[in-house]
Order: sequence, then C-alpha cells, then structure tokens
Amino acid sequence: MTVDRIGLTGNIATGKTTVGLMLQALGAELIDADQVTHTVMAPGGPAYGPVVAEFGEDILDEGGAIDRPALGRLVFSDPAALTRLEALVHPWVIAEVDRQVAASAASVVVVEAIKLLESGMADAYDAIWVTTCSEDTQLRRLMQGRGLSREAALVRIHAQPPQAEKLARADWVIDTDGTLEQTEAQVRAGWQGLQSALADPRSTDPPSGAVS
Repeated sequence: MTVDRIGLTGNIATGKTTVGLMLQALGAELIDADQVTHTVMAPGGPAYGPVVAEFGEDILDEGGAIDRPALGRLVFSDPAALTRLEALVHPWVIAEVDRQVAASAASVVVVEAIKLLESGMADAYDAIWVTTCSEDTQLRRLMQGRGLSREAALVRIHAQPPQAEKLARADWVIDTDGTLEQTEAQVRAGWQGLQSALADPRSTDPPSGAVS
C-alpha cells in the first residue's frame, strides 16, 4: 500500500502543531483542521449561524465574530455542550478537509486534527501518527503558551479522552517531552519509513512503531 495520507493527532498541547510543521518542512502538505474550523465558524461560514443559534449571541465579540475563548470556557466545562458544538461543526470541517486532500498534488498529505479518531476521520488515512507528553508538560504549555490559569488548563486537558486511547490506534508515536531536537529525530525516523513505503510498491502496511 502506498502511504500518502497521514492523520496527525494527539491531545491538547502535546505538540501536534510542532510535529506538523516539521513534516511540512520535510516536504509534506499540511492541512490544519483547527484552521479549517476557524474558517467554517467565521461570519459567513457554514457553521457560524448554527453555532450562534445554539449557544446565543453572548459568544460573539464586538465585531460579531465567535469569541473562541468565550465559547471554549462554555463547552469545556460542559461535556454535553461540547458534544453539541462538535455535532454542528465537525461535518463542515471534515467536508472541507476532504476537499483539500482531494485537491492536493503532494505525495504526502498530513492532516492535523485533535478529533481525528473521535470524528471518524481516521478511517480515510493510511497512517495515524500520535503526539504524546506528560500532563505536566501539557499544563506548562497551556499556561505559558496560551496564558491559561492552572485550573482552566486542567479543565481543557480533562475534557478530552485519555491519551492512551489515541496511542492504542497509533502507527507512529512521537513523544514530545524531550527537546525539539529529540522530537525532530522521531519525526525524521517516521518520515524515512514513509518514504520507503512510497518507494516500494510491494509494501502492504504503513510504517509503524514508537520511537523513544
């Protein structure tokens, strides 16, 4: 099987964006599902009206756009609300990601999506890469990088399924607890496996394994 579509996932603040950019630098086309989410939820986007109708105009900023931090505070503390939001947004995101994948001429396309497995998107990909790190590292990144309080960061971390559920589905695992150089070494090892699979038409399985 030719491995040309990578689904890149991992829980919040585990390093997906960093790994995605490393893969892009190696030659992959990167599609960021979070950026697509921004687009479909923007004023005029297909999910904007349904989300505002469901959660009210209190989630809008002064310019009329959806205030994502305000919406996040609402849904991350209420699992039922998060489920409703995902039901409204995910179909539009999946459709746009699929369109971009189909339009790509790249030999390797990477789709970075935090809900890759939960949304059912993973079934369309040839290999699943998962980023992981300790909860302490997640906390530090959310507090330092996004300015969240410890309490707010923990709410977001614990609103997601355990990392083990994603790791169980992984063809390749990237542990980002170490240095950037250590993370890049793992990315390059996985990339080399992909290139070998692309070069060998007799390959029947995607490269798999975990690099420590």
